Amino acid sequence: MDTTETETAAVSDARSNSRPNTSAGAQPLTIAIVTETYLPEINGVAMTLGRLIDGLRRQGHNIQLIRPRQSEADTPRTDLGFNEILVRGIPIPRYSGLQFGLPAGRRLHAMWRRTPPDIVHVVTEGPLGMSAVGSARKLGLPMTSSFHTNFHRYSKHYGFGWMRGLIAGHLRKLHNRTAATFVPTKALAAELGADGFGNLRVMARGVDTTLFSPLRRSPELRKQWGLSDDNLAVLYVGRLAAEKNLRMVVQAFSAIQARCPGARLIFVGDGPMSDKLRQKCPDAVFCGSRRGEDLAAHYASGDLFLFPSLTETFGNVTTEALASGLCVVAYAHAAAGEVIDNGYNGVTVAAGDEEAYIAAVIALIEHPEHLTALRSRAASSMQHFDWRHIVDTFATTLGSVVKQHARRQHGTNDIVLAPD
Repeated sequence: MDTTETETAAVSDARSNSRPNTSAGAQPLTIAIVTETYLPEINGVAMTLGRLIDGLRRQGHNIQLIRPRQSEADTPRTDLGFNEILVRGIPIPRYSGLQFGLPAGRRLHAMWRRTPPDIVHVVTEGPLGMSAVGSARKLGLPMTSSFHTNFHRYSKHYGFGWMRGLIAGHLRKLHNRTAATFVPTKALAAELGADGFGNLRVMARGVDTTLFSPLRRSPELRKQWGLSDDNLAVLYVGRLAAEKNLRMVVQAFSAIQARCPGARLIFVGDGPMSDKLRQKCPDAVFCGSRRGEDLAAHYASGDLFLFPSLTETFGNVTTEALASGLCVVAYAHAAAGEVIDNGYNGVTVAAGDEEAYIAAVIALIEHPEHLTALRSRAASSMQHFDWRHIVDTFATTLGSVVKQHARRQHGTNDIVLAPD
């Protein structure tokens, strides 16, 4: 999963008990959404899905959510217009708290044959997602999917790089069986298109600029970190895992500390590299996983955000950090490559150029006035990433797929998908 490891107010929004009114002129759909992860699990896929479901319900669409049971105490929730179906799952190795959903083809086939949804949307490509695609195909239901996670890129970090080709082939086959695959950036669409993926639809992710804001800055929190107003708080927010290229965070901070001894490295998040990082960086502050307003305060209380990951499909932490008023230094990859205007609201360097990354960080430390200027423009640059627009794009494309499917069923095919 695109493991942003952050959780926002989407938790409460998406699990609201109120039934919103149907938007004027909108055609309500019954949408079956199949996912291996959902709120309150902490990752970018769960957060994004929570926002989408909340927005779809506000528009009057009916949601059937199929997901693995998250704990023994987990029970399905049924509200007006929202119905959860829980299936069995197994833990994902090295991803504490997350799991694959086990295949549920027979159950889904029987349920959808009895009461077919207007469309099936598959969020994740694990065993549950695979079985959902198979069942929907047998029943002739229209399908869409999302590409959230570079599993084939992650493979080398988890000891099965030799399977990269097989994994890529599996992903391509699954997604090409759906009428449209949503991807978060134009760059990823181009990459996947070159690898044989078809029917790609670019749909960016939003950011809650009410939650993530410079106004959340906390002098008290900075004091807990051992920092005064004049000291530099260097943040990393996200999963503490090998695929996030945390070696570069440590290396870049060493360059900072050599020139700015009062700087402090702050890690927000958890993961399998936590113990190793504590040994490597004994003076760093480890905050663990944070949520909601507490997470937003941690962002806003920082100054410089280091994010050298090369495995993201998007990277929600990039937009959250910018919205919080931080200067982000990242590779020109995923979200950073599309939302950062280099030298205006943040800094990007060519993907994988480690020397350029370190040099960019050093330049900011040696020219603090430039760092201040970038921070002053970061938050305002995120104001147009509104979730309502993104939900509208998603819902419009789903509606177009349903109409196109109906035309095919009647022997015509003159309706095209909504434009990007």
